[in-house]
Amino acid sequence: METKIEFNDRLLSLGLARVSEAAAIEAAKFIGSGNEKKADQGAVDAMRAQLNLLDINGVVVIGEGERDEAPMLYIGEKVGTGSGPGADIALDPLEGTTLTAKDMPDALSVIAMGPRGSMLHAPDVYMDKLAIGPGFEPDVVHLDMSPTERVKALAKAKKCNVKDITVCVLERPRHNELIGELRQAGARIRLITDGDVAGIIHCSETEITGVDMLMGLGGAPEGVLAASALKCLGGQIQGRLIFRTNDEKKRAEKAGIKDLNQIYNLNDMVTEEVIFAASGVTSGSMLKGVRVVGNMLETETILMRSKTGSIRRLTHRQKIK
Repeated sequence: METKIEFNDRLLSLGLARVSEAAAIEAAKFIGSGNEKKADQGAVDAMRAQLNLLDINGVVVIGEGERDEAPMLYIGEKVGTGSGPGADIALDPLEGTTLTAKDMPDALSVIAMGPRGSMLHAPDVYMDKLAIGPGFEPDVVHLDMSPTERVKALAKAKKCNVKDITVCVLERPRHNELIGELRQAGARIRLITDGDVAGIIHCSETEITGVDMLMGLGGAPEGVLAASALKCLGGQIQGRLIFRTNDEKKRAEKAGIKDLNQIYNLNDMVTEEVIFAASGVTSGSMLKGVRVVGNMLETETILMRSKTGSIRRLTHRQKIK
């Protein structure tokens, strides 16, 4: 009988930081280039190469798309040397391809890893998301509430006025009605052009970012990635899958989704302890981007373990090749 190898998050965490660092460094070569595809491909190639150096028997559960859509790091791809513990991996080698191509803030390289079977296999469809930071009673805000009810409930919990609540919303035409309602309610809105993983993480560091809540439609895979970060940082997230076509429903059923109307909370999306790493590509409110310092490249990475709640900020320098 084959012995199950323990998923030792402490030993694996530094290796995961190296993976996000490598992807960030490669993506940074295309900052301001206007070439989103090359930036993304560079990050994908670098992340894959580093992942395959780790002693894990890893499977990408949140990746660049289905096998026939993505040449590398597709959903179901096996990574690692194959000699270590089983691992679920959620990743976005370049969260913010447009941000990178246009040299705008908050582009990140992001990856999370947990024991095999620990992450929701979210299909590549929209997810209606709602996220807040730590320190609140469970379900103080809920997806079944209207946007107005949500900001009022959070203001009550924070003992402040609605006008003091800042909501992060992805700037898309589909959110025009949501933005209008939130402004009518009196809340402040921080619009982001890309990267709702970063937007959700911002909710957990309100004192630094000024963001209290995120809501709106974004990619379901990014929801699982963000949930991995919140598992480490604290906070709450809810998500409901949104299907626009029958093909999307079939994709969800293929991924093992049984209840198409289910509201997923943090522990539904990430069922066990995880590790999470994000490296800055362009500088933002959370991390500094890749910088040239003399003849060295410098990166900044946040590395987190949900098991202990530890949060490390790592600065790494390497010679320019």
